[in-house]
Amino acid sequence: MKTEIVIPASLSEIPLMNYQKFMKLVEGSNDEELIAQKSIEIFCGLNMRDVLKIKWNDVVGLANHFNELFQQKTDFKTTFKIKDIEFGFIPNLEDMSFGEYVDLDHNIGKVETFHKAMAVLYRPITKKTKDTYSIMEYSGTDEFAEVMKFAPLDIAMAASVFFYRLGNDLVQATLTSLEQEMTKNKELKTTIQNGLSSINNGDGIIQSMHSLKETLQSLMKLPNWEFASALPTLLTNDSEVKLKTEN
Repeated sequence: MKTEIVIPASLSEIPLMNYQKFMKLVEGSNDEELIAQKSIEIFCGLNMRDVLKIKWNDVVGLANHFNELFQQKTDFKTTFKIKDIEFGFIPNLEDMSFGEYVDLDHNIGKVETFHKAMAVLYRPITKKTKDTYSIMEYSGTDEFAEVMKFAPLDIAMAASVFFYRLGNDLVQATLTSLEQEMTKNKELKTTIQNGLSSINNGDGIIQSMHSLKETLQSLMKLPNWEFASALPTLLTNDSEVKLKTEN
C-alpha cells in the first residue's frame, strides 16, 4: 500500500508550532538521517512508521524541497487569519505599553517562545475600516499564545524581521537625536560656566548615552530562523521525487 505524501507548497502552509518542533529536534540531535526523516514527519504530518517506508532517495528529494522552501522570501503582512479570527499587527509601536514591551522582549529572540511574541505583535481586530483597524487591548500573552502556534510560518518570520529592523531604526534615530541634544547642552554649559566640572559631567552623560544605545540594541534580537543549516549535509540535488502539494 502506497503512502500519499501531501507536503506544503509554501511557508504559509506550515504552522509556527511545526517549525518550533523541528528546531527543538535539531538542537538536540546530530543524527543526519533522523533529522531528514523527522522533517518529513513534522512538515508532512506523517507517522514515523510511514516515513520509514519511504525510499531514501525520496527522503533526500523531500528534504531538498524543504530546503528550497525555507529560502523563499517572506513579505510582512499587517493582517492574517487563523480560522475565522482576523489578527492585526500593532498599529503604532510607539504607543506600546510597558507590559507589551517586556513580554515582547522576553519572547521575541527565541524560536521556541515566538508564539508568545506573536500574541503581543498581533491581536484580534475589533474594528476595521477601509484603511485602518483597531485591535483588542493587551491583557498578557496567555490569551492568544496557544492560538499563535497555528500562525502561518511566513507571517511569523516576516514579522520578526520587520520588528527587528524597525526597532533598530527607532533606537538609532532616537538615541542619535538624544546624543546630539546632550552634546549641544555640554557645549552650552562649557561656554557659560567654563569649568572643568561641567565638562566632566557632559562627558559622563555622553558616555552614558553610548552605554544606553548598546543596551537597547542588545534587546532587539532576531530569532534564528536558519533552516538550511539544520538539514543533513549528505543531501544533494541529484534525487527527484514527485510531490503532491496543497493548493
